[in-house]
Order: sequence, then structure tokens, then C-alpha cells
Amino acid sequence: MSDFEFFFSFYGLLLGLSVAELTGGFARLLHERHRVRFGWLTPLLALFVAIDLATFWNQAWRFFRDAPFNPALLLVGLIIAATFYVAASVTFPRVTAEGVETRIDLDEHFWAHRRVVFGCVLAANAMVWVLLGLLAMADPAWAAVWTPRIVFGVVLFAVCNLTAAFAPQRWLVIGALVVVLAYTLWNMVRAASQLIASGAWSPPV
Repeated sequence: MSDFEFFFSFYGLLLGLSVAELTGGFARLLHERHRVRFGWLTPLLALFVAIDLATFWNQAWRFFRDAPFNPALLLVGLIIAATFYVAASVTFPRVTAEGVETRIDLDEHFWAHRRVVFGCVLAANAMVWVLLGLLAMADPAWAAVWTPRIVFGVVLFAVCNLTAAFAPQRWLVIGALVVVLAYTLWNMVRAASQLIASGAWSPPV
């Protein structure tokens, strides 16, 4: 087992729990859909959190695959993944089926918990940015990671998350959510187009 495989067996497990919490929360809502008003804010938030989770998996492969084994890296991975788990677990409300007739409004849940979700997502990403910044100061090769497009993306992501978490005006919060979700979706479309253009995924012959 390589150093990365050992690290990722731990880090990937914790990120996997976040995915399970997010999808499980949605599945529980579907079981109780007769008393759920879905709206559109929480589903958009859940989509954003899910895409960012997938991005974290990609970042682990890109940035940690050549890292040496060290207990400190395990601790860093634990803190980052645990922060993301909190965001994923709060995205959807807790639902119990036994003897509960209370209506559930997901838009109200969004406004009540947006600070926790956006704050944790931003904190988890910020820890990765800090780590990459420290690596860039120690090694010029890592400085090349910080391209203008990456810097723009980091600034946009941070501003939108801060706005969505703490802006008092609801229209600003909704606008920030739409912008950051559109940006993450654009990155996924861009990655898919690169995959198609490269022709690297060919059928077996």
C-alpha cells in the first residue's frame, strides 16, 4: 500500500460519510414527501454541496497523491473532511417518521441553517487553500498551481460563500448561491468537454 493509498483510505472514508449523509437526508425527505414543501433553495444548496464534495475527491488525487505519509496529514484530512461532514449533515433537516405530522418547509430550513452550511463549505475549502499556499511558498513548482484562473475561482468562491452565509438581504443570498452554483457547474461541464475532446475513454476492442 502506497502512502497515498493509506492516506486516502482514511480521507476518502470520511468524505464518503458526507456523501452518504447528503443522499440519505434527501432519501428520508422523499419517504416523508407528503408533508414536505420542497421549494428550490435547499435542493440548489444540496446540489452545490454535492458538486463541491466531488471536487474535493478530485483535489485529493491531484494534490495529495505524492505526499509523504505523516500523522499530521491525517489530522489535516480529518479536520477538512469533518468540517465538510457537518455541512452535509445540516443541508437537509432531520426527519422522523414515527408520530410526527409537522409540515417541513425546506426554504425555511435553508434560511435557518445557511450560515452553518456555507460557513463549513468555505472553511473546508479555505484549509486546502492555506495548505496549497504554504506548499507554494516552500516550492516554486507548487506556485505554478496558482494560475490566474485558479485565483479568480478562489476569490469568486470565497466571496459568494461569505455573501450567502452572512448577507442580510435575501436577494443577495440567493444571487450568491446561483452564481457559485453556476460556476461549479461550469467547471464540471468544462471538465466533461476536456474528457470528450481528449478521446481518452475509448471502448475496449
